[in-house]
Amino acid sequence: MTGFILAGLQFEPAFRDPAANIETSSRLIREAAAAGARLVVLPEAASAGYMFTDRADARRNAEPVPGGPVCSAWAALAAELDLWIVAGIIELAGEKVYNAAVLIGPEGHVGTFRKAHLWNFEKELYDRQEDGFPVFRTPLGNIAIGICYDAWFPETFRSAALGGADLLALPSNWVPVPGQPEDAPVMANLMCMTAAHSNQFFVAGVSRVGTERDQPFIGRSLIVGPDGWPLAGPAGGDEEAVVLAEVDLIGSRGERLGNPFNQPLGDRRTDVYQTGDFVPDPSRTSA
Repeated sequence: MTGFILAGLQFEPAFRDPAANIETSSRLIREAAAAGARLVVLPEAASAGYMFTDRADARRNAEPVPGGPVCSAWAALAAELDLWIVAGIIELAGEKVYNAAVLIGPEGHVGTFRKAHLWNFEKELYDRQEDGFPVFRTPLGNIAIGICYDAWFPETFRSAALGGADLLALPSNWVPVPGQPEDAPVMANLMCMTAAHSNQFFVAGVSRVGTERDQPFIGRSLIVGPDGWPLAGPAGGDEEAVVLAEVDLIGSRGERLGNPFNQPLGDRRTDVYQTGDFVPDPSRTSA
């Protein structure tokens, strides 16, 4: 049996307070483990919060990976509880600072993903990664990672799928999108659902709640199956939540990738796709 319980842990990280975040995340990880979870996904920047004033502020709240206090606490829990953790962390790597996410297993640090697409003011805080979208092989299945704004780029999901991912874990800090209709799913949920369907893999979009330096966050964490429909969630927009779904990353490969009606990966027409480096010109107001 290759199935297991996947958990998304939605909470409000304490700003500039790693010790408090160790306490909160540890409590929720234990709660998920008690419910049978083998893999837990935490929000973006779960180690120290998000709304830093400048690069120096981000650097003061960053830590080495692995070996920093928050990362070490998560590693100890993964070993004790025999589970895997994907969690957003502010990473200090020499002179560089990254908005990153770690994958930690029972035997320690497995890998790190650094956010590929920096959103808005993040460009002033963090260094750009140049490592692409690695896929980490684990006994649970092949796990890829994106972070929040990475979901706005279909290349994130497609790169992971072409690398053999069974799951894309998406630690996030989703914020309100202007013009959101009250009776429609939030934009981030729609993106997770569409990407799961078009790439035939699981997506775990796990966001935070609360307000930090006047910036509200919307929660709505969910776990999506490869058919594009939610298996769990979306969670509420303003409360802590543990979102649980039973998944089978390895055992479902045949059914996922052998659909006789449509095979979005196998049916691609790379011979006709447009390529190039389009850069919009904001000075142009008409075609």
